[in-house]
Amino acid sequence: MNEHEWQEVIGTIGMFTLLIAVVVTVIWQTAAGRRAKAQLARESEYKKLAEAAADRQQRIEQQLTEIGSQVSDLRNRTDTIERVLKDVE
Repeated sequence: MNEHEWQEVIGTIGMFTLLIAVVVTVIWQTAAGRRAKAQLARESEYKKLAEAAADRQQRIEQQLTEIGSQVSDLRNRTDTIERVLKDVE
């Protein structure tokens, strides 16, 4: 092989290496973009779940407060009934 043929081989290897580097970089960036989109979608879903859980927790707290007031009302009524029954005895 003469000097000119070696230059062609080296140039071909260089171009092939450059092409591979560009293709790998494009694939890598595309995959990174997809991973980022998937992560954003997951975070959005987690946010929705957290908001729903907080809403449910507030509703449960409200229901427990209502139940507490009903229990207090029942205790007052029971105390009144006990007093009436003691007076009757």
